[in-house]
Amino acid sequence: MTMKRKLPIVLLATTISSFTTPFMGSSVNVALPMIARDFSMNALSLSWVASSFLLAAAIMLVPMGRLADIYGRKIFFLGGSLIFALSSFLCIGAATESVFIALRVFQGIGGAMIFSTGTAMLISAYPENVRGKILGINIAAVYIGLTCGPFIGGFLTEHLGWKTIFIFNALLGLSAALFAAFIPKEERPAAKAEEFDLTGSFLYAIALFALMYGFSQLPSVAGGALIVIGMICFIFFIRRQLKKPFPLLNIHLFMDNRIFAFSNLAALINYCATFAVTFLLSLYLQHVKMMTPSQTGIVLVIEPLMQAVFSPLAGRLSDRYEPRIISSIGMAMTVIGLFALIFIAAGTSIHYILMCLVLLGIGFAFFS
Repeated sequence: MTMKRKLPIVLLATTISSFTTPFMGSSVNVALPMIARDFSMNALSLSWVASSFLLAAAIMLVPMGRLADIYGRKIFFLGGSLIFALSSFLCIGAATESVFIALRVFQGIGGAMIFSTGTAMLISAYPENVRGKILGINIAAVYIGLTCGPFIGGFLTEHLGWKTIFIFNALLGLSAALFAAFIPKEERPAAKAEEFDLTGSFLYAIALFALMYGFSQLPSVAGGALIVIGMICFIFFIRRQLKKPFPLLNIHLFMDNRIFAFSNLAALINYCATFAVTFLLSLYLQHVKMMTPSQTGIVLVIEPLMQAVFSPLAGRLSDRYEPRIISSIGMAMTVIGLFALIFIAAGTSIHYILMCLVLLGIGFAFFS
């Protein structure tokens, strides 16, 4: 297959995968109350339905990206799509909450393999003069997935059951794998002669898991101990990466470029502050407001819809004005939206909640 003929296949495979991962996250949030009912989960266990996927993806993202650079991106993209699809299918038949959460971990691993290779495949496949347009299409798929997730997830949950969400995602994963199978193998991986830091990968994984699980166990002594272990592992990981000729994560990018370091720190804070909103509102709307999953999906779709609508405007404003000013305005709007959510109660009107979600969506668009 010639380079010219393979380009649409690369774009199609990566665009499907870019849609699938955010769609999975936003659609499952709407189904959480039904999942909790079927597995008799408490609030802490239910939080791991979402967190296990994201934690696994976060732990595996950097190592998988590095391995893909060494051994080839296509095989990791294809393997990730198949792992994601298979684990999604198996979620349908999970008999216990432990099995279900374990399968969510495998979904996260598959998602990390996909996410760490998709954009790199696009950049290497397309010439520089059209990359902006192609990456724009790919990013648009992310926003479409975020926007469609609550609505489609709510509809499927209410009328066909929450398991159909996983069937839908499995089919998307298989579609991405099918198209990826027809992508020619790279002539030479980007970092074929370089070594993989296995010890660094273990330190990175232990640090993230210990911190995440430790915070979930606070204020217990075990939770505090895990947080300390996680911090120690992170220190050893950073020291190791500074000494390695082929590091898993280039720490010098953060040390030598203050803008890069602080922008990533700001993004981390923003995601930490806003991620739990849809999780909590999904439970609130269905348990307190007694809304159906479809109605809940319609409410929750407002935030990603605002992101999709206002992101192009934010991009144009960033071209005309100082980007840090635009980002600061976005963060300020996010803070106002989060502060307003503090006051919701059983009698709070839906219009008030919608206003908060509009502020969060626009704020996130301007920040990003």
